[in-house]
Amino acid sequence: MKRRLPPLLALRAFEAAGRHMSFSKAADELNVTQSAISRQIKLLEEFLRAPLFRRLTRQVELTPFGQNYLSAAVAALDGIERATVQSLQEAKALSVSVLPTLGALWLMQRLTSFMTEHSEIRLEVSSSLEPVNFKRDGIDVALRVGKVPGVEYSRNGSQITFRMTESWDDVAVMHLWDDFITPVCSRSFLAEHGPLDSPLDLAKMPLIHNMRRPDCWQAWFAAVGIDQCDGAGRLDVGHSFMAIVAAREGRGVACVPVIEVDNLDWRDELLQPFGPRLRSAGAYYLLCPKDKALSAEVKLFSSWLIGQYAATG
Repeated sequence: MKRRLPPLLALRAFEAAGRHMSFSKAADELNVTQSAISRQIKLLEEFLRAPLFRRLTRQVELTPFGQNYLSAAVAALDGIERATVQSLQEAKALSVSVLPTLGALWLMQRLTSFMTEHSEIRLEVSSSLEPVNFKRDGIDVALRVGKVPGVEYSRNGSQITFRMTESWDDVAVMHLWDDFITPVCSRSFLAEHGPLDSPLDLAKMPLIHNMRRPDCWQAWFAAVGIDQCDGAGRLDVGHSFMAIVAAREGRGVACVPVIEVDNLDWRDELLQPFGPRLRSAGAYYLLCPKDKALSAEVKLFSSWLIGQYAATG
C-alpha cells in the first residue's frame, strides 16, 4: 500500500521550529532563510489540512494538533537518526592510498562496484606518489608500483625505481599485477603522420617521454631489436598521465603502462600500433601493516582489485 507521508523537507522544518519554538532559530539550524522555513511549514499545513502554529506578533505557539504532531515527528526523526548513527558506527572504514594516474584513469571508475558489493565497508580514498608511512599517514592499505626487496626482476625491462614505502619493517606485501609498457598514439595522429608498419617507423615520429619513467622508450626499443631511436622530435612530460593526454592530443607517440590506457573511457581514441608489450622490472603491489593483512576488509579489497584487472585487463 502506498504510504501517505508528508514532504520530508517540510517535516524537518516543522520539527526544528517546534523544538525551538522559533522560525529564525530553525532557519539557523538548517542553514536556510526564515522565509524558507515559513514556506515549508505552510506547505505541511496545507498537506495536513490543519494549522500547526498560531502566528503571534513576536512569537509562535503550537496548536493542540501541532503539539501532538510535533511529538510524532520528533519520535520518527529520532528513530531515523539512531538507525543512521548505528549504521555509520557499524560500517568498517578502510583508508586507501592510490597512485594518482592509476586512480584517476582506472580505479575510480570501478570503485562503485566494490562499494555496492561490500556496503559494510566505508572506503576513504586518497592519492599520492610518495612512499607510504602507515603510522604517520593514517593509511590502512596503499597501492604502489615498484620493486620489493629480495624479489628478482628482469634486467631488460623498464626499471621501476619508485620507493613504495619509507620502511619495510612490519609491512605485508600482496602482488596485484605485473607492469607492461607499449607505445600508444591517437587515431588522428596516425591518420596524419602514419603509417606505423614497423618499430623502425618511429624514427620519423615525435616521441613523448615520461620523466618519471625515463627508460621506457630505451627498454622497449631494445626489446624489439633497435639499439637507438631518438625519433623526429622529443616531448618531455612529468608523469604518465600527461604522456597519455599528450598522445591523445596528437602530439606524438608515448610509451606508457598498458594498465593505464586499456580501460579508459576514451580508449577507442588511442591505438597500440605494435604487438610487443614489454614486462617491466617492477610490479603493482598492495601494501599494508602486517597486523592488518589478514583482516576481512583488506582481503576483500585485495581480491576485488585482482579480479577487476583480470576481468578487464
